[in-house]
Amino acid sequence: MKVIILEDEQLTAKKLIRLLKELMPDAEIIGVLQSVSESVEWFANNLMPDLIFMDIHLADNLSFSIFDSMEITCPIIFTTAYDEYALKAFEVNSIDYLLKPVSRSSLQRALDKLNRFTAVHKSQEHIELIKKVADTILRGSASYKSSLLVSIRDRLIPIKVNHIAYIYLKDKNAVAVQYDGTKSRIGGLLDDLMKQLDPVMFYRANRQFIVSKAAVIDITTWFGNRVVINLSVSTPERIVVSRTNVQEFKKWLTE
Repeated sequence: MKVIILEDEQLTAKKLIRLLKELMPDAEIIGVLQSVSESVEWFANNLMPDLIFMDIHLADNLSFSIFDSMEITCPIIFTTAYDEYALKAFEVNSIDYLLKPVSRSSLQRALDKLNRFTAVHKSQEHIELIKKVADTILRGSASYKSSLLVSIRDRLIPIKVNHIAYIYLKDKNAVAVQYDGTKSRIGGLLDDLMKQLDPVMFYRANRQFIVSKAAVIDITTWFGNRVVINLSVSTPERIVVSRTNVQEFKKWLTE
C-alpha cells in the first residue's frame, strides 16, 4: 500500500511514520507534503496513492481547499488538533478523523476501518470488472459506422471515418474535418454521432468536439488541472478536457 502524508509539523509526521511502520509494515510512505500548493502540484503530476493521511491545518491553508482544485479518489484519514471540522471531513471520502496527538490505538482503529472499507471496495471492483468484460464482448460484436454521409451543396457524399480527424459543433451543426483540412457538414447531434463511432477510435472531448485518437499529437496542461488536446489538424478553438475527465481521457489515449 502506497501512502502519502500531508503534515506541516515534522515531529508529528515522524511519529505518524513510526506508528505506521509498526502497524502497517508493508506500507510504503512515498512522500510527506507540507502545504496545499505543494499537495496540489504533487497530485497533478503523480498517480493517486492508496491512502492519504491529511492534516486539516497545513502551512498555507486548510487542506479542504485541495478538493477545490482536483478530485481525490483514494481513502483519506484526517488528522487535526481541533474537532470542529469533523463534519466537513466526512463530506469527502474520509475513513476516519484522528485528533492529535495521534495514539497507537486510535491509528489502529482507523486502519481497521480502512481494511473493512477496502474489502467492500474490492467486491465493488469485482463487479465493475465483470461489467467491463461484458462491455468488451458487446463492443466486439457491435457494428460501428465505417463511413458517414456528409452534405456538400445538394449532394450527400460518404467519407471514411478513418479520414476524419475531428468533429465539432458550428452554429448547432456538426462539422467533420478530415486530415487534409476538408470540412463537411454532417446531420445529427454529437451524442448521436458518438453512438455510431467506435469508442476505441473516437473520444467525446467536451460538448463541442469529438476527436480521433490517430489525430492526437500530444496534450498540454491547462488551468484548473484541465488539459488541452493538440491535433495534427488545425482547430477553430482549443479542445479542453475538464479535470473530471482527464484521467478517463488519458486512459483512452493509451489503450
